[in-house]
This record gives sequence, structure tokens and C-alpha cells, in this order.
Amino acid sequence: MSEHSASQRKDAHLDLAKQTLADGARPSHLLDRIDLPYCALPELDLPQIDITARFLHRQLAAPLLITGMTGGTARADALNAALVSVASRHNIAIGLGSQRASLEAGQSQHALRKAHPKACLIGNLGGVQITGKAGLALAERAAGDIEADALAIHLNPLQEAIQPEGDHDWQGVEEAIGRLVDKLACPIIVKEVGAGLSAAVVRRLYAAGVAYIDVAARGGTNWALIEWLRQNPEKQSLYKPFLSAGIDLPDALAGARHIAPDMHIIASGGIRHGLDIAKTLWLGADMAGMAGGLLQSLEDDNGQLHPDRLSDKIVEIQEQIRLSCFLTGAKSVTMLKKMQNY
Repeated sequence: MSEHSASQRKDAHLDLAKQTLADGARPSHLLDRIDLPYCALPELDLPQIDITARFLHRQLAAPLLITGMTGGTARADALNAALVSVASRHNIAIGLGSQRASLEAGQSQHALRKAHPKACLIGNLGGVQITGKAGLALAERAAGDIEADALAIHLNPLQEAIQPEGDHDWQGVEEAIGRLVDKLACPIIVKEVGAGLSAAVVRRLYAAGVAYIDVAARGGTNWALIEWLRQNPEKQSLYKPFLSAGIDLPDALAGARHIAPDMHIIASGGIRHGLDIAKTLWLGADMAGMAGGLLQSLEDDNGQLHPDRLSDKIVEIQEQIRLSCFLTGAKSVTMLKKMQNY
């Protein structure tokens, strides 16, 4: 695929992601069926609730990760620069979209680290991209380019199967992940992209030494649908039955925590606000990731970026987490997690 074609595809991904978010306008989520234990006598001072979180050997302002969205185009670079700037300002974690396109084009993203030396910055490569003899070297380049606090390896077989240009050979990915865990200087985070990690897969990752996962469950941006919309019409009927494949977020969290009680688990997949984050912490997560909703805050329909609007959204989310703790009688997110219901 030409560099121009890849750039067009990635920008189309962004537009279709925003379109499906707007069209779906998901007013409900399975998390709506979860009720936190309500405390009518909290004996707490709301502004003093501690919502800080420990992640990747850092103390962050909140258990919130802006998950990777895109990379490798001029538009993506502008988005990532704005996202990293806001994340650094608020001392929350930020993941980049796939770095493969940038690395293959010889384009460094080190300027992000240079501009924000204290940012909690996570690199990103696809699982298929780290297989073979060159996989470790590519991962080292991705992590080194941004001086990454961690490198995320995304697993997206459903998306790749439907994507017209997708990678269909997934042999050797598990072995490659284990190799990175052993040899890469920074931690590895293994994540899905919206169809979820099953308990069986988490067991295999745990055995390989993976300490951080993002279950990235069904309920958020539907990348299978996005790739289906890009498919030739004659192929759409083939893939249509698979558009809702995957694992729901509460189930993914329960399975992962049961299998790996000491693993650091990130919950993502349709998180809408701070109450959703609090519910995932109560269900067994350590952090929560958001992408689509934050993209909507940052970029308007005309492609203009509004970092201050994104900043306001993050402040709102933090206050919602704090209020959630207050209303359960928890003086901190750490205490809320000790109430976990799994």
C-alpha cells in the first residue's frame, strides 16, 4: 500500500469513528445496569477525596488514560500533539495510535516527548507487526523514539479480518509478545481495540509475563463496523454477521480479574464519563481508558481543534470520579477499588 493510500485510510478511520459515534449516540451501556453501593452518611469532605492513581511507576492525577486513536498522518500528528499537551497538563496518561506508519516513513514523533518531558506517554504497535526477526527491533524503535513509559501492543484480529488491506496471518504473535516482555526496556501493555480480551486470552498473556492489559471491550468505537463501511458492497454481506462480535466490558473485567488478581487492568470500551470509570474500578479495573468521547471534545465537525474544550472535559470527568467516591463513602479511588465486586 502506498504512503498516500495509508494516510487516506487512517484519516477515513477518524471520520468514520466520529460518524459512528454521532450516528449511534449510545445513550445506554451495560455499565448502566451496575449500581455503586450508595452511602447516605459518607463522613467525608468532597473536595478532599483522593482520586490519584499509581500507573507505570508514576503517580497520576486520576485513573484515566486517553487511549491511542491514530497516527501516521498530518492530521493525526496534530491530534496527538494536542492530546499529549492536554494530558501532560492534567497529569494523566496518554497512548498514541499505531506508530508503524510513522516509523516506516522515517518520521520521528520525538517532538512529543521533547515538548512534554514529564508526560506519561505510551507507544503503540500492532500484534502482527512485532512477529518475525524484525519485530523486536521495530518495538525498540517505537519505544525509543518517544522515550515511552510503556509500549502498547494492540490485538485486533476482527478489524484486520474485515479491513480490505488487513493482516490475516496471526501466527507467532503470542511468542512475539513474550519476547518483548523479556527484552524490551519498558513495560508492555497488551490491548484489544474494541472487541475485548477473553479470560482465556488473559490467562495466556499472564503466563507470558504481561503485567498490564487493556480489555478494550465491546461497547465503544466499533472498528469492525468502520472497516465494514469501507468494504466493497459485494463483500459486506460476508462480514455483516460479525459486526457485533466480542465481549462486554463487565464480563471482560470479571474474567480478567479472576484469572490475574495481581495484573494491572485497564477498562475501556464505551466509557462515557467519570461515573462509568468509578464503576469499572469497583468491578476490578485499576484504570479506565477513553478515546472517542474525548476526540469529539477535541475536534469539531470542521476539523478544528479545541484543546481547552478537551481540558474542560477532563476536569469534568475528574470531578465525576471524585463525586462517585464520595457517594460510596470512599475517601479515595484506592478505597473504592477495595469494595470491588468480583
